[in-house]
Amino acid sequence: MFSSPSSNPVASRMAGERAAGRYASPPCMADEVAPDHFDPLAVDPGQAQDVARWRRGERARLRAVRQAMSVEARRAADKALAEHLRDWLEHRFGGAKGRVFSAYWPIKGEPDLRPLMTELHDAGVTIALPVVETRAAPLVFRHWTPQTRMIRGDWNIPVPPPEAETLIPDIALAPLLGWDGEGYRLGYGGGYFDRTLAALAPRPFTIGVGFQFALLSTIYPQPHDIPLDAILTEAGILAHKDTRK
Repeated sequence: MFSSPSSNPVASRMAGERAAGRYASPPCMADEVAPDHFDPLAVDPGQAQDVARWRRGERARLRAVRQAMSVEARRAADKALAEHLRDWLEHRFGGAKGRVFSAYWPIKGEPDLRPLMTELHDAGVTIALPVVETRAAPLVFRHWTPQTRMIRGDWNIPVPPPEAETLIPDIALAPLLGWDGEGYRLGYGGGYFDRTLAALAPRPFTIGVGFQFALLSTIYPQPHDIPLDAILTEAGILAHKDTRK
């Protein structure tokens, strides 16, 4: 069961933007519509545009908060996240030995779980990293070890080289900017992770990784959004349900 926030953290700002005339029409005021009345199929083009605009604003706000974290706060959060994830993998997957575990190389202030990647590798877990081989296409997952000589991929993110083995993950981490109580993830807007989940069969068990302050009332999910199986923050596994089909 996913936890639910007690209030909407951006309602007042959205109301001010509505008063300033920045949105199409009252029915399209996504942040002022109760989630149970929100149109999940986005049949209203104006509503879809307002959701996209709202998400851009939230991404910028959450990135700024994340970048403003002190070194001490970041280290403490990374340590707590790694401990919670280690415990969760042991509880849910018996430590994940022999399984393919897709992690990520941190950018833009994302939680840094690279020490845990090495620890899991040493414990017999097969580690993979996501790679953009083709723009606007599903990600591929290349084998990683602590000895892998990384190269620069899209957006200058370090990735394993093309000769690394391509794998299909059993468990996949998804760094996030924001998340909601239904398990939906607010990412960077490229759609790569949702596109990848839609293409994988069977789907991996997915765990969103972020910070507790990034909890939102809703991200106003659109038809392409796929909820995650679990959400992990420095406070622990705060949301969990198996959404795979």
